[in-house]
Amino acid sequence: MYKVVLSLAALTAGLAATAVPAEAQVRRGHAASVQGARGHGYTQWRSASRQRGSATISRGLQTNSGRGYEASRSRDYGPGHYSSDRSVQANNGRGLTNSRDANWGDGAYNGSHTIAANDGRTRNRTTSAVNNGEGTASYNSTLTRADGSSRNVSGTVPRP
Repeated sequence: MYKVVLSLAALTAGLAATAVPAEAQVRRGHAASVQGARGHGYTQWRSASRQRGSATISRGLQTNSGRGYEASRSRDYGPGHYSSDRSVQANNGRGLTNSRDANWGDGAYNGSHTIAANDGRTRNRTTSAVNNGEGTASYNSTLTRADGSSRNVSGTVPRP
């Protein structure tokens, strides 16, 4: 009898596994609340969502006194491209967002990285490179600082 129940359980698990499509999205998360004496306590949470080529994760904490934050990150990737965004936001209005993007293919690369604060300050870097096809490659990178000043570096290098 035990073998029959075990084989039925294995058959059911096998059928359930084949019924889920390959591109299924996986979601996970949890929340916890801790409450102490005299109104002290906090609530925290975390959630994650993943599927082929992308992922999103967020988490946060909120205290009973009104302090807290929320952090999130997401990424999207595949052949020839990648992008990611990260953000941390506090209840007091402070926060930061960090974004990266890159594309490549056919002997060329283009990428950017931006950091932006909630107070309006932004820093940005862009980079591009290309294979010239004659044994050299050209590159160009520009950094823009939070004060608005910028610096540019470019050139051509031999390729081995």
